[in-house]
Amino acid sequence: MNQVSPLAYVHPEAELGNNNVIGPFCFIDRNTIIGDNNVMRNSVTINYGARIGDNNEFFPGASISTKPQDLKFKGEETLCEIGNHNSIRENVTISRGTASAGTTKVGNNNLLMENMHLAHDCVLGDNCIIGNSTKFAGEITIDDNAIVSAVVLCHQFCRIGGYVMIQGGCRFSLDIPPYVIAGKEPTRYAGINIIGLRRHGFSNELIDKIHEAYRLLYSKGILKEGVEEIKKNVDIIPEIQYIIDFVSSSKRGIIR
Repeated sequence: MNQVSPLAYVHPEAELGNNNVIGPFCFIDRNTIIGDNNVMRNSVTINYGARIGDNNEFFPGASISTKPQDLKFKGEETLCEIGNHNSIRENVTISRGTASAGTTKVGNNNLLMENMHLAHDCVLGDNCIIGNSTKFAGEITIDDNAIVSAVVLCHQFCRIGGYVMIQGGCRFSLDIPPYVIAGKEPTRYAGINIIGLRRHGFSNELIDKIHEAYRLLYSKGILKEGVEEIKKNVDIIPEIQYIIDFVSSSKRGIIR
């Protein structure tokens, strides 16, 4: 059974699972599907097109599946998918998709801190932490286990690799490859995210191989040549292949 405050509004066509808590002044629109065991504190808005999994917690002022802030959007049927076990803090806004990709996606076990924004057609992986007031423009991909600090501005179409640490206040329009620290002004490569990798169980030997891969990558003026150096000199284990694939497929180029 769901606990719905008498001061909340749930559209008759909204689909709710079991054991959800919907606090006062929440608004649940039509064409929404909500799973089980979600908690919506007061003044949470779940807009048209939301698809929400299980065991998520939404804090006051959060607005999910908002209309995209994109002038090309013409009211097409699009979605915003939220996975399981996410903590979505105060005043977080997540837009639904556009005709470009159709869906904005948030994975599982993420912490989205106060006042951050995830724009249309973004894809956020699992186990990420996104800091206060960080803003992602449209069609950005953030891989698993990324940590993005507060007040970071990310240009549309960028990709952020897994296991990165992006320092507070950064702004960038290039891709950030996996396993690194990105920081300074302008935003650039600032070493390997050693502490983060150790926390995730990476061995010292594996960290050394990742470090060597980036040393070789950045030793060449042309990234393609750096990739070839990695292939010649480092064992191509999955973590190294991830770096190679990320750099080789980057459309915007990577930070240097």
